[in-house]
Amino acid sequence: MKLRLTFLCLILICILTCAQDKNPTNKDNSYKIVVSDLNIPWGFTFLPDGSMLITEKSGELIHFKNGKKTKITGLPDIYLRGQGGLLDIILHPNYKENGWFYFSYASSEGEGDGGNTAIARAKLKGSRITDLEVLYKATPNTKKGQHFGSRLVFDREGYLFFTIGERGERDINPQDITKDCGKVYRLNADGSIPSDNPFVDSPKAKKAIYSYGHRNPQGMTLHPKTKEIWTHEHGPKGGDEINIIKAGKNYGWPVISYGVNYIGTKFTDITEKEGMEEPLHYWNPSIAPSGMAFIDSNKYGDWNGNLLVGSLKFQYLDMCSLKNNKVIKEERLLNGLGRVRCIEQGPDGYIYVGIENLGIIKLIRK
Repeated sequence: MKLRLTFLCLILICILTCAQDKNPTNKDNSYKIVVSDLNIPWGFTFLPDGSMLITEKSGELIHFKNGKKTKITGLPDIYLRGQGGLLDIILHPNYKENGWFYFSYASSEGEGDGGNTAIARAKLKGSRITDLEVLYKATPNTKKGQHFGSRLVFDREGYLFFTIGERGERDINPQDITKDCGKVYRLNADGSIPSDNPFVDSPKAKKAIYSYGHRNPQGMTLHPKTKEIWTHEHGPKGGDEINIIKAGKNYGWPVISYGVNYIGTKFTDITEKEGMEEPLHYWNPSIAPSGMAFIDSNKYGDWNGNLLVGSLKFQYLDMCSLKNNKVIKEERLLNGLGRVRCIEQGPDGYIYVGIENLGIIKLIRK
């Protein structure tokens, strides 16, 4: 009996070792803490003078400059529940000329109890924001605490893309273009609807929708070469995925998926279906991805062109090597440092990473 147990233990160790080897830890990296003592830095962006605007999920907007944190006042009311709070933040591409920055947050404005994702823009004057404009507010409100989505990206043509998760309504929202949630959206910078959005002529459709059939996209970035919008999204138990977003396309949730319910039961038997986009990559088991950025500088040698994805669940930065839009290799960076929430390439070409209960660090290659 003892020999049998020993043999089974050896097999288990071998399986675990092999699983780890599929995503080896890259030792050729270190880091420097740039901003310390942050709880959940959900998003951050660099201002032209090199200072930073940082969102804390708890509802604080922080200006970090010359080693000092200043709390910015004048924010709208932030609805704090579950995964909701103050979320992503980016600058307008012409920020130097117009001063607009954009942010996403959970809001209780509108009809019904609870809250939903909102997108706003504002300007910074000293230590407070001015000229606040709410550009989009998803409906209806709900007391559910999950799947707010909320990543923001400008493309090269000046369109604002943002994500909203399906808010825990798997069988109601993502496949219905007359409803908010479970979508990627596109607006003009002033909040108006682009005339060539894919559903502007569809009766009762939400005109801002750009793609649908999403679960909870918490990563979005612009490919530095192709200029395409890339996203990743949380699956349930298994089935986290990376997608390239195309106008009007259906990304399948929950009809197709590589995941199962959290209790292990199935909600679908298929991973592909005509008229639905399959992911270019998926994770099983789930890594709980958050934050997403390409390396597009000469600071990291042959890492240039790789895709970085944060893992909340396993607390590492996943570096994905790509070939023909396929992930051919994965390596763990910053392994065990903490839950990776957000990733940005700074104006100096270095990668900066927001890590829960630590702060914002600069990735250094030895």
